[in-house]
Amino acid sequence: MIPTATYRLQFHKDFPFARAEAIVPYLDELGISHLYASPITTASSGSTHGYDVVDPTQVNPELGGEEGLRSLVAALKGWGMGLIIDIVPNHMGVAGGENPWWNDVLKHGQASPFAHFFDIDWSRKLLLPILGAPLEQVLGEGQVAIEAGGEPQLVIYGEHRLPLRPEDHHDLPAADDREAIAALLERQHYQLGWWRTADDELNWRRFFTINELVGLRIEDEDVFEKTHALYFRLYEEGLIDGVRIDHVDGLTDPGSYCRKLRSRFREIEDRQGGGGPAWIVLEKILGPGEQLATNWGVDGTSGYDFMEQASALLHDPAGEQKLTALWHAFSGREMSYSEEALKAREDMLAWAFDGQLQSCVDAFYRLSRSRAASAGWTRPMLKRTLKSVLWVFPVYRTYGPEDEVPGQAAMLEEVAQAAQDFLHPAEREMLHQVLAWLREDNADDALLLEARRRFQQLAAPIAAKAVEDTAFYRYGALLSRTDVGFDPECFAMPADEFHRACDQRARQFPFSMLATATHDHKRGEDVRARLAVLSAIPEIWAREVQAWDAEAAGEASGVHAADRYVLYQTLYGAWPTGLSPDQGSELHDYAERVAAWQQKALREGKLRSSWEAPDTEYEQRCSDFLTKLLDADRSGEFLASLRSFVERTRAASIANSLVQVALRCLVPGVPDTYQGTELEDLSLVDPDNRRPVDFAMREQGLASGEDREPKMRMLHRLLELRRQQPDLFLTGDYRPIEASGEKADRILAFSRNHDGKSLVCAVAIRCGGALLDREEPVPEAAWWGDTVVELGGRTIPAGDCFAASPVFVDSSS
Repeated sequence: MIPTATYRLQFHKDFPFARAEAIVPYLDELGISHLYASPITTASSGSTHGYDVVDPTQVNPELGGEEGLRSLVAALKGWGMGLIIDIVPNHMGVAGGENPWWNDVLKHGQASPFAHFFDIDWSRKLLLPILGAPLEQVLGEGQVAIEAGGEPQLVIYGEHRLPLRPEDHHDLPAADDREAIAALLERQHYQLGWWRTADDELNWRRFFTINELVGLRIEDEDVFEKTHALYFRLYEEGLIDGVRIDHVDGLTDPGSYCRKLRSRFREIEDRQGGGGPAWIVLEKILGPGEQLATNWGVDGTSGYDFMEQASALLHDPAGEQKLTALWHAFSGREMSYSEEALKAREDMLAWAFDGQLQSCVDAFYRLSRSRAASAGWTRPMLKRTLKSVLWVFPVYRTYGPEDEVPGQAAMLEEVAQAAQDFLHPAEREMLHQVLAWLREDNADDALLLEARRRFQQLAAPIAAKAVEDTAFYRYGALLSRTDVGFDPECFAMPADEFHRACDQRARQFPFSMLATATHDHKRGEDVRARLAVLSAIPEIWAREVQAWDAEAAGEASGVHAADRYVLYQTLYGAWPTGLSPDQGSELHDYAERVAAWQQKALREGKLRSSWEAPDTEYEQRCSDFLTKLLDADRSGEFLASLRSFVERTRAASIANSLVQVALRCLVPGVPDTYQGTELEDLSLVDPDNRRPVDFAMREQGLASGEDREPKMRMLHRLLELRRQQPDLFLTGDYRPIEASGEKADRILAFSRNHDGKSLVCAVAIRCGGALLDREEPVPEAAWWGDTVVELGGRTIPAGDCFAASPVFVDSSS
């Protein structure tokens, strides 16, 4: 049941199960053992991702329903393949009136049998922040109406439909009786609110800052069983082989949840007298130095940690200082990354999470009042303390008792040292007590558990929104180091550190997923591979980008220098291979893709525009600048220079790409291929990375033998190795191999060994400077000098090892 290789597909109404069924033979030929599906349960109509689940008890009819799923699984099994599904235990979608459980809560309030399903504070009415203005104004504009046909409903803006209390189904007010409508609203279990009030007044947990996604209380036994019944039935019937758990850090107790999930799967396996174990991986962003708990009963993460490690390995540490200095000089933005992250945390905590922060403060205030030593503490004191902790928190969250996660105690000590700088000396006692409560093990103390839950479920979205969705869009020294799960303060990873990570994974989580592209990445794996080349040639890049900007100075028209700099990086990193400035329609398509990224980048950065208050005038200036840059008639010299630079660095980019593929397939773990990325992946942030995939072209490419694109050829070859020797890759050890000589630091080598079988691999890393203007993605043999590497009992000169490819693999032994 453990996959040897997975292939991720994004299902939606335009790519249902039937479309996936048609490509099963291709996936088998590629070397895939398991299809890895985005959420398959019923989501909001037209959902392009499936994470806005409205009914977890049914397979999404837009995808083909359960009948379509069974047909797909039958096709997979016919080729000896299986299915892994993405499950969403943290939240549900509540937009569009399609969630029957949520609708029942709106109708019956706390009397609803589903009221305890959702993380709601019932000390006041349920706030629905769906209005475009304060309620009085919306009522005055006549935007609230009654729909009396069938079961009466409120209709807001002619779009939102909300149920009414059953007691109000009779004697409804007239359509133009605003006072009566207002009185009707007062009687409901919910209150309508202006969307701008959600950050301060929302009394239910949402997913990050998304008002359309409500948090589930999955720790409740009834909620767990009802939301997971479909998954257990599919597993018992042999339709799925495992699951990927979405956003585990949003749960009250991720460890307990994972152990319960594993236990239920084992019960099914025991009843069937064999089979299994189910493969369970979870979406977990690991902070710097953070380790996944080994007692959760999971097989590992969904691969963001590996994506970070593989990317950092490709970066040349010699380029860090020069590229950082260039960023500061070019952009005029002087803050370091750590300062940007701190400012982003301060901003997001104040702007988007003040209501959730206040609930956290209240919980700690009640806890403090229950202890004699802290009974005199005030809410403002606790608020200052908690804010200081959240500003410097280096990971997504804590997990309770000391033995739950390795290194948690040391991490909290570091937090104490960093947070105290923001507090009055007299309040540092509170800081240490709050941190002690976060790790105290007392399952019978309800006040302690509630305070800790409030903190943990606030820390995670602060990390996600402040770091990945704010600071990563403000700091642009090198965009290949700002992606989901990455640590920009770690510019490059030494080979020995990469070896340690692989060895640890082999010993603790040998079945962890390995990813280099996902539905959430900000830049495609080959965009990052191309941008990583700049770390090896910072002086050349500086001359290029400064020349481009000098040429375009007259066209910038008030576009901030920082926005110009990240735009130049993006235009270079994502430039479609083979695109020529005289290809008008293709250039126009590229401009539209980059424009969509540009708008999102500006709004996520929240400096000169935002989603909440878009500065459309500034966005238009940026869009006009982009349009001019990608207009061959107006910017011919720039486009020729840009394309020339892409070509000059093409060999180095390909080398990085092939090394990524090799590491993903050969180091400990289960490699995942995100849809379409078996060919060059030059996508940008969603929705660009979720564009339709031309599978017919890929099938033709795979069938064309040695003429295949080198990335696909490499992937196919290595997945075939995994298929032939699954035990070697799934349970084999990992042993670093030393290189020696003047370029030894440009080689990473290792072996995999199991039951008398072995494989050796060596890859060339950080060779960008030696690959400029070359046709092949390998340096000249003479460049390696006296460098040699011991592979399979042979001492091989690096020039011979990498004569034809930056990847050397020998499994003959």
